[in-house]
Amino acid sequence: MNVIEVTDLQKRYGARRAVDGVTLTVREGEIFGIVGPNGAGKTTTVESIAGLRTPDHGRIRVLGLDPRADRQRLRTLVGVQLQESELPDRMTPREALDLFASFHAAPADPAELLGELGLADEQDTAYRNLSGGQKQRLSIALALVGRPRLAILDELSTGLDPQSRRETWRVVESIRDRGTTVLLVTHLMEEVERLADRVAVFREGRVIAVDTPAGIVARADPEQRVQFRPSSALDPQLLTGLPEVRSLQTFGETVVVMGRGDLLSAVTSVLARNGIVARDLRIEQASLDDAFIALTGRPTAQAQGTL
Repeated sequence: MNVIEVTDLQKRYGARRAVDGVTLTVREGEIFGIVGPNGAGKTTTVESIAGLRTPDHGRIRVLGLDPRADRQRLRTLVGVQLQESELPDRMTPREALDLFASFHAAPADPAELLGELGLADEQDTAYRNLSGGQKQRLSIALALVGRPRLAILDELSTGLDPQSRRETWRVVESIRDRGTTVLLVTHLMEEVERLADRVAVFREGRVIAVDTPAGIVARADPEQRVQFRPSSALDPQLLTGLPEVRSLQTFGETVVVMGRGDLLSAVTSVLARNGIVARDLRIEQASLDDAFIALTGRPTAQAQGTL
């Protein structure tokens, strides 16, 4: 069963087409990631799915319902955590969770959620006094308190330190294991690799690839790197003539070969045929970061050192 079905979604802001014919499906029980450069149409697409924006064209169904026409029915079935959200300055996390829990017939235990998301010690702290990371975790808790069938999480790791981030990932995995489908928008490729069953890559308002994280890497065919010390003199032309090899560099006794495809097999086969042993062999496999850059032409937030 598909929890989300989006067909030919389009949205303009003035002369700019923010979303240009997006089509995708999200299956029941999966964590589906959405990645792309800033301005690629991710947030507009997700807000349209959540019923917060009205598209100019296209069809959206969430749990079989129209997000705009059936918004009231979907409120109890979908939990949404947006990148930017605010609560009254004096409201505490416990008060906010108790309030949101009251909207649902069978909510999660607020105290349990506060503990899972590392907010138990701050449950009586005024919202205005919470750190950015604490506010982010509270936003996630509010999205999950209704035990939704679908949770939409937009940049859930923003403002979180590495330990809090991993604790939050465990919470997301646990709600998926309880049967909740998760739509995850993120700039962190590590987050996608850890959590997502499938991922859609956005560029310039369009979906340019949908696959598993490993499938995205294979599809993009980004550059790889093989490093070794040859046991005897190596003629560089033995390797540079291979179709898989893009370049070769030497640093003292160390040879570094860069290329694509089945680079490792191509290099080691040539070395073996010529009786050369590759000592201290190191392989740098392509990552989802590399694939993202190859597909979009943009560095990820991780590569830039920012979130």
